[in-house]
Amino acid sequence: MNKTKRYEILTRLRDDNPHPTTELNFSSPFELLIAVILSAQSTDVGVNKATDKLYPLANTPAAIYALGLEGLKEYIKTIGLFNAKAKNVIETCRILVHQHNSIVPANREALEALPGVGRKTANVVLNTAFGWPTIAVDTHIYRVSNRTKLAMGKTVEKVEDKLIKVIPAEFKIDVHHWLILHGRYTCIARKPRCGSCLIEDLCEYKDKVE
Repeated sequence: MNKTKRYEILTRLRDDNPHPTTELNFSSPFELLIAVILSAQSTDVGVNKATDKLYPLANTPAAIYALGLEGLKEYIKTIGLFNAKAKNVIETCRILVHQHNSIVPANREALEALPGVGRKTANVVLNTAFGWPTIAVDTHIYRVSNRTKLAMGKTVEKVEDKLIKVIPAEFKIDVHHWLILHGRYTCIARKPRCGSCLIEDLCEYKDKVE
C-alpha cells in the first residue's frame, strides 16, 4: 500500500470521526488504567457495567486497595478472569499508593512495571490519558492492519512497529481508536461488512464481501 492511499484512508476515518476515544467509561487516568486492565479478553460493555458500580464508591488507588481482594471481586465478578484481575488491580493500587503518591505515572517503564499492565495497556493509557502518539495493537487492529494491508506484520509487535513507521504524525494520536472501532463494527472477523465500509475502494483485501 502506498503513502497516498494510506493518507486517504486515514483522512476518511478522521472525517467520519474527528474526535475518537475509547468506549471504556473513565473520568481520570486511574479509572482508565483500571478499566483497561479489566478489559483484557473481555468486552468494554462488560467492563463498563462493573466499573459503573465500582467507581462511584471507589475510584482512587487508596479506595480500591481498601476494598481488599474479596471486596473488589464482588464488583468485578461478572468479568472474565476476574480472580487474576482482582489480584493485579489490588497490587497495582498498592504500588501506586506507596511508590507513586497515588498518581498514575506518565511513563512507559513505570506503567509496565505494574501488575497486569503490558505494552498494549501502557500504550492505551499513554495515548488516551496523556496524549502520547502511541498505537496499542489489539486483535481488531492487528486484523484490520493486515487485512487492508495498511500495515502488515506477523505479530502484534511487528504491526505496531509498521504503523508507527508509516502513519503520518497528524494521525498518530487517533489512529488507534479509528482502527479498533473499524475492526469492532465494520471490518469484523468472520464476515467483514465491506458493502458499508467507507474505505472499501481503498482497502486491498482480496476477498471482499458485499
